[in-house]
Amino acid sequence: MEVYIVFTDTKTALSRVIQTYTQHSYSHVSLSFDRQLSDMYSFGRKDVDNAFIGGFVKEDPHNRLFQRAQCAVYRCEVTTEGYAKMMKFIRMMEQSQDQFKYNFTGLFGVMMNRKSERKNAFFCSQFVTETLLQGGIKISDKPANLVMPMDICRAKELDFVYSGAMNAYPFLEQAVLVKKEEYVMEVL
Repeated sequence: MEVYIVFTDTKTALSRVIQTYTQHSYSHVSLSFDRQLSDMYSFGRKDVDNAFIGGFVKEDPHNRLFQRAQCAVYRCEVTTEGYAKMMKFIRMMEQSQDQFKYNFTGLFGVMMNRKSERKNAFFCSQFVTETLLQGGIKISDKPANLVMPMDICRAKELDFVYSGAMNAYPFLEQAVLVKKEEYVMEVL
């Protein structure tokens, strides 16, 4: 089975600050359970217009924030059991998402190379690292709360799929067609 790791530069003020610090092209990372990116999760903005309202999110690659983004997509092989464990972890977060917060404090911890332990609080790369660990994939020797998107990007477990504009990612169109077909089937 496969999961997809999606790195993005959303061209927001916060992403520019993160990129200035990391000197890496991508400031955000998400995890998708399909190549169409229709089941894509991370810790980020709950409101596209407000960077300070964050938490666990199911992301939509068709929203305006992502449609102006540059991205890199990688594939990661995972066992059936590992995939199921990751999905269970995601479902648990979905069911109690109000309990999860964005780990702003953790971002400063990364900058100072100091672990910031906050219960039920994640930033994007911490979340992706923790989710992969649930599936038996260890992508870094660093603790999850010190992992940056560039650390994940360098992981040997990842296979390159695509780099470029998110709105030109070749499998997004297929996702739209599938959703339209599902809608037509529901109406009939």
